[in-house]
Amino acid sequence: MTAESGPVPNSTTGYGVSLYVWRIPAVAIPAAMWRMAVDPRRVRREDGVRFVKLLGTGRGGEFGPTRADPTRWAALAVYDQARPGFAGWDRRAVASCRIDLAPLNARGSWAGREPFPITPAGSSGTNQPDGTTGGKAGGTDGPVLALTRARLRPTRAVTFWRATGPVAAAASEASGLLAAFGIGEAPLGWQGTVTVWRRAADLLRFAYRHPQHRQAIERTMTTGWYAEELFARFAVLDVVGDTGVIGWGSERHGAEKRSTRRPVDGGTIPNRRPR
Repeated sequence: MTAESGPVPNSTTGYGVSLYVWRIPAVAIPAAMWRMAVDPRRVRREDGVRFVKLLGTGRGGEFGPTRADPTRWAALAVYDQARPGFAGWDRRAVASCRIDLAPLNARGSWAGREPFPITPAGSSGTNQPDGTTGGKAGGTDGPVLALTRARLRPTRAVTFWRATGPVAAAASEASGLLAAFGIGEAPLGWQGTVTVWRRAADLLRFAYRHPQHRQAIERTMTTGWYAEELFARFAVLDVVGDTGVIGWGSERHGAEKRSTRRPVDGGTIPNRRPR
């Protein structure tokens, strides 16, 4: 496994963040399970890698502990130098997508760490409605990606899953949503979400004005669902590969598989579906 050539880490934060997603054939599922077990340690040994997580995903845009998709897997990496490589996944994939990101704001921790620190030079010092601290890039007009990750308290899990259904259904029809899928740490399971939005304003409109989502935020503060939680927003710098893998358009497999780039100008990215 070797590092890829990649962009210079973000000038505001001093580091880079990339999300990788792969679609594999059913025959490769056993190999994928093995890679989920061994790849995190291998990638962490690469020079400049700060943080890495290998993740399972949900079917399509679905969320929930029984909706895992064993043919779609993901990795999230934070690095100081070149992007880490995932050659084993690339060889087995019938389609793949990589999204390069710049952190805008973040709150909380993941496995006891804060993987997306906003440096003082890049922070405006302003608090967002969800408690995150925004950086200078928080006003981006281009597409944004929102990441949530939580470790549920066992005694709160049932009430949590009952409450998320209406929110997930509402999110699937939200204006400006380009893609959405659930994520979970190895080997399977759902512990978070990834959503991609045309602009930050679309994300904020849904997060703080949609009644069901506002109610979920309020219940999070009063019910204590999470033993640990992380909420982060990113500017999308580059999108390379088959965006259908994340639910943004249709997937291209086999002979049609090729590397392409989505434009990241907020004015030219099409919606996931007509609105």
